[in-house]
Amino acid sequence: MDSKRTALTTLLGVALLAVFADPALAQGYDSTTEQLIRSLNTQLLYMAIPITVLVEGILIYTVWKYRKNDDPQPTKENRRLEISWTIATALVLLVVGYASYGVMANDYVTNTQDGNNIETNGDAVVVDVTAKKYLWEFDYPEQNVSTTGTLVLPKGQNVYLNITSTDWLHAFHVPELGLKQDAVPGQSHVIKTKITSTGTYQLYCAEYCGVGHSKMLGEVEVKSQQGYQNWLQQQSSSSGGSSNNNSSSNSSSLSSSGLAH
Repeated sequence: MDSKRTALTTLLGVALLAVFADPALAQGYDSTTEQLIRSLNTQLLYMAIPITVLVEGILIYTVWKYRKNDDPQPTKENRRLEISWTIATALVLLVVGYASYGVMANDYVTNTQDGNNIETNGDAVVVDVTAKKYLWEFDYPEQNVSTTGTLVLPKGQNVYLNITSTDWLHAFHVPELGLKQDAVPGQSHVIKTKITSTGTYQLYCAEYCGVGHSKMLGEVEVKSQQGYQNWLQQQSSSSGGSSNNNSSSNSSSLSSSGLAH
């Protein structure tokens, strides 16, 4: 009877964990960075579920079996058991470390390039991202295009974001794309990614940066290759980007007036 209850409890635990895990696993990936991070989380989750069920099952079984024991005795020494769980723990840590290193060392997750000398290794888009109170500026040095507030990128192409700040600490954060990087004055930090879906994604400042922090928002607009090229041509043909610069000035004015209120 006790074994049946233990098995039932274990099955219920697995089902409960699966209910919580399933929505996260069912979502698609919008960038290579997000795919790598979520895949690692999924692997670790698959490892954690059986360990959690095993430990909780033993705990529940022990509590139930000895619930009427009024004279509990200390556990006797069992070297074989101690060696077994030490080896098992070491193996788990090795697997976790190996899986984590494989993701964290990937260029799409951790890029250690110098922002002043980015090696793209082929066709790629390079954008200088500058954070300031309280807005985002995006410069495309190879196309001589600048925007404020909206970062436009192509789908299916490597992207290098060279992130810095002009005043104090900010943080570039696009949760849906798995992107996050501090913007530090006097330093350049590079993010490499490849976006796999078109659409518009919310950009946040993830580091408290003053009274206008909550308004320091932006958007990442991902277009098809053709749509991106059309956008670049449109920006370049607008009197050398003058209309774009005017929109940037207007955005700055609106941001300042919003803070004044």
